[in-house]
Amino acid sequence: MHRSASRLTRILACAAVPVMLVVAGCSSDSGSKKESDASSSSAPGAKKSVAAVAPAKFAELPDPCKAISTKTITSLVPKAKSKAGSPATSSDTSARAGCSWNGLDDNGVKGSQYRWLDVGFTRFDSDQALGSGAKRAADDLTKQLAKTRTAEGAKKIAESPVSGIGEQATKVTYDLNKTGEDFKYATIVARTGNAVVTLTYNGAGYAGAKTPSGADILKDAEKAAKEAVAAVADANAAADDKQSSPSASPSKSSKSSN
Repeated sequence: MHRSASRLTRILACAAVPVMLVVAGCSSDSGSKKESDASSSSAPGAKKSVAAVAPAKFAELPDPCKAISTKTITSLVPKAKSKAGSPATSSDTSARAGCSWNGLDDNGVKGSQYRWLDVGFTRFDSDQALGSGAKRAADDLTKQLAKTRTAEGAKKIAESPVSGIGEQATKVTYDLNKTGEDFKYATIVARTGNAVVTLTYNGAGYAGAKTPSGADILKDAEKAAKEAVAAVADANAAADDKQSSPSASPSKSSKSSN
C-alpha cells in the first residue's frame, strides 16, 4: 500500500512538469506583448512637419523721392514746386515710404495745367505665422485696389491688368470733379517680390485750359510706375554690393589689433 502511494506521487509530479512549462511559456509571451504595447503607447506621436515660408526677396526700399528720375518728374509735373519731392512721414522707411510732387503750369490767358504725382512703397517680411513676404504683398495689393475703387466722388471707374510692371500689376482710371474742375486720375498698383508700389497721377486744366486726356495721364502713370518698380531692385542690389565690398569687411590692421 505504501509502495503504491509512493508510485502515485511520482506519476503526478511528472505529469505536472509539462503543465508548468506551458504556463511559464504563456506568462513569458504575455509579458513580451505588454512590454511591446507599453513601448508603442509611450512613443511620442509623429508630428506633421510644417514647411518653412520662403524668405523675402527684398530687404530694402528705395529712397521714394529718388525712385523716379528727375527727367520723368520734369515731364510729368512741369512746374513742380520742388523737383526733390515731398517725402511722406514714416516711422520705418525700410517697410513703408512715399513721396509726392505737384505743380501748376501757368500759361496766362491760355489757362493753367495742374499735375500731381504720388508714389508709395510698402515692404513685407516673411513670417511663419502670417506667410511669405510675397503672399503678404499680394494680399496688400488687393487691399490697395479696393481702396482705389472706392475713392470718394470717383466716376467712370475702369480697372484692368497691366503687363510689364513688376510681377503683377493693375491699373485703375477714373474721373473726379474737385475745386470746380474735372480731374483725370490713373493709379497703378504693382507687386515686385515682397514689395508693393502704388503710384497715382492726376491732372486738370484751370482757368479755361483743356482737361488733359485720360489716355495721356494713364500712359505717363505707367511710365513712372515702371521706374518706381525698378528702383526697388536697384536699391537692394546697391545694398548687396555695399555689404560685399572690401570696405564692408574688417581690415587686417583692425583684426590684428583685437
